[in-house]
Amino acid sequence: MTVAAVVVAHGPEPELGDCLAALAPQVDELVLVANAVDPLPSLPADMLIVQIERPQGYAANANRGIAMTNAPFVVVCNTDAIATPGSVRTLREFADSRPRCGVVGPELVYPDGSWQAARRSFPKLGSTLLRRPPLRFLFKPERWQRAHYLLDDRASSASEADWMMGAFLLLRREMLDELGGFDEGYRLYGEDIDLCYRAAKAGWERWFVPEAVVYHSYAAVIDHRFLTRRTLWHWRSMARFARKHPERLFA
Repeated sequence: MTVAAVVVAHGPEPELGDCLAALAPQVDELVLVANAVDPLPSLPADMLIVQIERPQGYAANANRGIAMTNAPFVVVCNTDAIATPGSVRTLREFADSRPRCGVVGPELVYPDGSWQAARRSFPKLGSTLLRRPPLRFLFKPERWQRAHYLLDDRASSASEADWMMGAFLLLRREMLDELGGFDEGYRLYGEDIDLCYRAAKAGWERWFVPEAVVYHSYAAVIDHRFLTRRTLWHWRSMARFARKHPERLFA
């Protein structure tokens, strides 16, 4: 076995069936962590379903699913990420070619094929504040946060990255074992930044490989609404990141 995939579902997920159908022929192990999901859609054969009766955070559920697999590489993805044919193989072959490559991310595009800013620089205090409502409505990301979103550095070939959106990542198990997986103190948001930052400190490379393409619906609820439950989760996650890595936010 070379690649496993873990999909975490929280509640009804309209894209779940398509996500699993796209992954099934590309991986050797497929695990669905169903976080209080009922009923489940039609699922691929030969996949493992882990039912979580008591809701947990994304990081905890991802770790639970990873622990159920054995392959040296694990794809961890959201239910709204649909892998194009051959994309997992492209990521795995790239990781195979670089022994210290711990995290590999694909090009993420919206369902209409338009580009998403999946590869990003590590956050700083100013960019973190500006990226969320209400300041986001006044200081448009396209002008004030170009460096964070790397809007002037859209890579067309494999490029090193600070971090990449956790919607779809291929992770090396050796790195996960060394780092202890995702930090389960993050309920939702920030666990991908934290993992990549800890990987960087431990000498693991993070690479963006746009030759692999994944469709991602990405509702970005917290970009458009203020004082929702998800907004509070995001602020809590960034506060945790600041407590753990103060040198990063004030770099």
